[in-house]
Amino acid sequence: MIVSWQTAIHTNLNGKVIILPTDTVYGIGCLLSDIDSIHRIYDIKQRDYTKAMVILCSDLGQVQSLIESGQNIPKELAKHWPGKLTIIFFKNESVCDIITANKNTVGIRIPGNYIALELLKKHGPMVVTSLNISNEPPILKFKDTLDFENRVDLIIEGEDLDGIPSTVYDLTTDEVLRQGEIRI
Repeated sequence: MIVSWQTAIHTNLNGKVIILPTDTVYGIGCLLSDIDSIHRIYDIKQRDYTKAMVILCSDLGQVQSLIESGQNIPKELAKHWPGKLTIIFFKNESVCDIITANKNTVGIRIPGNYIALELLKKHGPMVVTSLNISNEPPILKFKDTLDFENRVDLIIEGEDLDGIPSTVYDLTTDEVLRQGEIRI
């Protein structure tokens, strides 16, 4: 079902896999606590379970609720949020192993897309990965999201996106894993 972002805000997302715009590419996601839907995402994407997924959050409070206590978010990194920066942290026990591919770290991003942010403010953190079949290019055009309409519960209307990837910075090892638009 194709819906406006305003409708998605007021929809119960429990048990649902959705497609949403982000500030990079279209994403496929679900609520953080919805293990069955996380499995569905792996199946829809034909994604290997050894590949972790990212958690999107609306603010630093949501981020802090997911990471090991005592970790600080450096101000020079936090200034890029919301935006195209994914930071790898040590996760806490609230993040299940399936999301992180059984690692003790988790990638987290606060996206700079207003639709994604509003959804995250209302529903809380979400597990999200690029919308595509694994090893194929990510979806950038709204019309191309419709190819997945029969496999997901909701598609949130959005604009065509630029596809510039997020920079991925591993705070646990102090290294850039992927250089995107934001220079670290």
